Amino acid sequence: MSINKERKLTQSQKMMVFVLSMSLFGLSKMITELLPSNEVGPIEFSISYFAFIPLILAALFHPLYVAVGASVGNIVFAGLLMGDFGGIGEIEGFIEFTLAIYVAGLLVRNPLSKVQLAIASLVGVGIDQLLSTIVDIGKVWFGVEGFDAVPGLPESIVVLEGVSFLNEMVITGVLVGLIPTLILTPKLYGKIEPLLGMRPRDAKVETSIGSYITPGLIAAVVILTFVGMIAEFIAEMDMNLAFWSADFINQFADDQKWIGYSAWGILAAGAIFIIYKLIRRKGSGTADLDQAA
Repeated sequence: MSINKERKLTQSQKMMVFVLSMSLFGLSKMITELLPSNEVGPIEFSISYFAFIPLILAALFHPLYVAVGASVGNIVFAGLLMGDFGGIGEIEGFIEFTLAIYVAGLLVRNPLSKVQLAIASLVGVGIDQLLSTIVDIGKVWFGVEGFDAVPGLPESIVVLEGVSFLNEMVITGVLVGLIPTLILTPKLYGKIEPLLGMRPRDAKVETSIGSYITPGLIAAVVILTFVGMIAEFIAEMDMNLAFWSADFINQFADDQKWIGYSAWGILAAGAIFIIYKLIRRKGSGTADLDQAA
């Protein structure tokens, strides 16, 4: 069964999915821009984005329109509205994130399968971070961007980017990607689709990954990654086009720190609550088994 038959949507439904993804991810990206970050040397510990939002939507709806909508929302909300639009350099992030979410959505054939959701979450964030890491290493190795962490040792960029990649996989990939996706997707399945006038995906459909991950898709990934790399190189060589930055966010940065710390507090409280509920559920299940015995 092809993806077109499995996830057939009308033009109006495609537009609704696009707008929903753009709005939700764009607003969440504005929140992450205000979250405080901690730096240890050249390594930055922060939440890049709430990965579970596009991952859940890609599992429930058609991944292409979710991926494009999330990428557009990132540019509009976190770029233009926040006064930090990177011009032609935004092409790299747009291509990388779109490819990552699209491939992740293709890997989910059953939205109720936690194994498929887990694989898609890690693969989706992994593709985005891996492509970004390759571009960052390429900028240093080709001399487009300076790097002074270890003077005279260009190989050190590989180590630092590798550590940064693992950091992103733990925070963005697992904490705000894998865990929320596993919990929320089964709960939202069959409940959010009727709001958009759609039927839920058939959770029992049997399709092979080979029907989705085709040689054409792999070739498109390679070509688009090369295009994104060239766009980023151009942006770094003082030839950036349509670049726009505003200072009004920095003027209120100190007064808005409480928003970021509050968001961290809410995230920590939510994690504690989820762990408590899981432990309690496991305890009640054990007690029921003991009574049955």
